[in-house]
Amino acid sequence: MTKFDSIRFYYDSEVNTILKNVVDHPIVKSMMNYTFPDLSDEQWKEQLVRTHSIRDFQANFIYFAMQRILENSSDGLTTSGFEKLEPNTSYLFISNHRDIILDTSLLNVSLLEHGLVMTASAVGDNLVKKQALEVIAKLNRNFIIKRGLSPRELLQSSKLVSEYIQQLILSENRSVWIAQREGRTKDGNDATHQGVLKMIAMADENNNVTQYFKKLRVVPVSISYEYDPTDSLKIPRLIAQAKNEAYVKAKNEDFVTILSGLIGQKKHIHIHIGDVLDTELDTIAAENQQANKQIQAIASALDDQILKNYKLWPTNFIAYDIVHNSNTFEHFYTEKDKQLFIRRLELHLAGENEHLKEDFLNMYSNPVVNRLKYGSIEQN
Repeated sequence: MTKFDSIRFYYDSEVNTILKNVVDHPIVKSMMNYTFPDLSDEQWKEQLVRTHSIRDFQANFIYFAMQRILENSSDGLTTSGFEKLEPNTSYLFISNHRDIILDTSLLNVSLLEHGLVMTASAVGDNLVKKQALEVIAKLNRNFIIKRGLSPRELLQSSKLVSEYIQQLILSENRSVWIAQREGRTKDGNDATHQGVLKMIAMADENNNVTQYFKKLRVVPVSISYEYDPTDSLKIPRLIAQAKNEAYVKAKNEDFVTILSGLIGQKKHIHIHIGDVLDTELDTIAAENQQANKQIQAIASALDDQILKNYKLWPTNFIAYDIVHNSNTFEHFYTEKDKQLFIRRLELHLAGENEHLKEDFLNMYSNPVVNRLKYGSIEQN
């Protein structure tokens, strides 16, 4: 037993036994039949039970599952900035958050293709309530963030996660991915929550926030989808907010969201790797003596890169022009683009009030609003 057993992913020494235990599970069968439609069950099962490490599982199975998802539900994944990363070097990737599974999985696809260290990734325990999903998550190097805890339990859990992140990056040379906030962004406004940074810093025994984040090699990541594959699933929450009511998740809602994200239409996807936070941390340390002020400044530095490097698509510009009753960005989209987007809006919000339609549009237009804070958009 180790102190991280309650949250850690599997050790390589455990992988083969785990795979043999789940090889006949219906969820595993569905995943493999989707990924390898030309293979018989016996063929992929034979390959699966010969797998003895997480990296082999990711490279030989998860990678190809992601390729099938991209082929069937997108117009392709593009990337930029990966050339700035060093091989055999671990980083702490902090990114905006759009999709529960795809954000981190597509980052790992790109890291693998560039010959870089893949990540261990934080996932909320609410997403892996089904045992088979938890097993697959841990086989895919996900570690567990526990939700719904009392204040005392939350403090203990946060410290444990912080120490685990520290061990992975500094002792095991394993990169880590974590979202800039708890839960997916619902309104398109990407902002780093200071609580996430405070949790990460809890393992720093020297109480020197900026130097500790330097050690972790923090990299801001911007991921953008032309179509949010779960945009329609956010409507019930928006309706509750419009009525000033508490939103209660439906049974299996998280599971439905996972499936929708995987198979829903995304069109184009882009991942941009920002610059490792370095000189910014020196400046922050020189200008702010208090730890809370430093955390606030680090959050702002992350936001600056994430927002400026966010790839804007025709859907974003169309939504902005509709919301603002303008044609400011009409040179970034065609009339066909606009009609397709309006049709999607009407399909999802048929019969709903104008306020909800505006909320839906804001999911797409807010990234443009945020980019404009850094100056005019001449090209994208």
